[in-house]
Amino acid sequence: MTIKPLIILPDPLLRQVSVPIETVNAELLKLADDMLETMYDAPGIGLAAIQIGVPKRMLVIDVSREDEEKNPQVFINPEIVKSSDDLSLYEEGCLSIPDYYAEVERPATIAVKYVGRDGKEHMVEADGLLATCLQHEMDHLNGVLFIDHISRLKREMVIKKFTKLAKGKAV
Repeated sequence: MTIKPLIILPDPLLRQVSVPIETVNAELLKLADDMLETMYDAPGIGLAAIQIGVPKRMLVIDVSREDEEKNPQVFINPEIVKSSDDLSLYEEGCLSIPDYYAEVERPATIAVKYVGRDGKEHMVEADGLLATCLQHEMDHLNGVLFIDHISRLKREMVIKKFTKLAKGKAV
């Protein structure tokens, strides 16, 4: 397994819409393992393939707490098939927008259809942190960042800050 470099805002790759995955094969499963290792190393609880520069519709998640056994999950071609009218508010962060956090309101419960590591279709009903994390990572697959859910003024300030930081590193 290999830790991959993370794509950081304002990289335009983060706005790219990821393409569906046709087949689950050894190469794809290695990518999933690399993504999990990258996510754990960061450390984070979710990672979309686009965040390591691969525009494929796959994400990995592990929302287990530190005192619990790891529970890595791989979602290939995930799709929300049902979401509640009830909303929940979570403070979100993102490995591609380091050290920035903001409260985001999303549906409290969702049902997600996806293909698993086994190449078969599965369905999961999620609430709490798992529902929030799934929606956050699925947004990445569509070129959407969590800062797109906050006020325009705050979003512009964050983008300006990270653009300035990126220019500083390029010197």
